[in-house]
Amino acid sequence: MEITFDPAKDASNVRKHGVSLVLASEIDWSDVIARPDNRRDYFELREIGYAVIQDRLYCVVFTQRGETMHIISLRKANRREVRDVQES
Repeated sequence: MEITFDPAKDASNVRKHGVSLVLASEIDWSDVIARPDNRRDYFELREIGYAVIQDRLYCVVFTQRGETMHIISLRKANRREVRDVQES
């Protein structure tokens, strides 16, 4: 699946999490475990998902826009998230 992202947000994500949003191009979207992000009203359906990239679990925030996945954030999953995904 094609991905899109804001280049300024990519630079911000690298500074904050040490991960480029480009890495999301390696996600197998059929294996993503996702739920709606209801923390606030984003005026579009945002989802928080967990995906394995290169044998490591990542947390990805995204929204589907037509045939593309627009990546908002990508970071390595923390220990609690890894445990929760393993237990689900």
